Amino acid sequence: MTDTAELSVPTTGSEAIQAFLPLSPFVGILGIELVDMSDGRARLRLPYRDELTTVGQMVHGGVLSACIDIGIMAAAWAGPRLPEKLRGVTVSMSIDYVAPAQAEDVEIIATRLRQGRRLIHCSVELRGARTGELIAQGLGAYQIG
Repeated sequence: MTDTAELSVPTTGSEAIQAFLPLSPFVGILGIELVDMSDGRARLRLPYRDELTTVGQMVHGGVLSACIDIGIMAAAWAGPRLPEKLRGVTVSMSIDYVAPAQAEDVEIIATRLRQGRRLIHCSVELRGARTGELIAQGLGAYQIG
């Protein structure tokens, strides 16, 4: 358990998402790690585990969908802006599956495309960490605040 004395109040969106990801039970179950973050961009990684597969060591499509959703969230929060209310939700998401993720880590590359007052549009690419092959791409809108 994290000692509450160690927790600090975020002053930027980037700080908020960096604090949130390790505390999210679902992100923890998947094992997703934050690799890098800059204004409007986030890079994360899903480590390969047999528990996340269907058959033939292929990562389940639902896991890949969750990676895109988490990427959208990370890119939406990445940057200096911090809303008054620390809450947000993906309001729409579309995914194109291009190739299987087979027995390798998945790189999650997320980019903020456009930001309004409350709605943020993002794109996400999933790539094989070893092969660099495009696995899936997604577009989403995220409501913040």
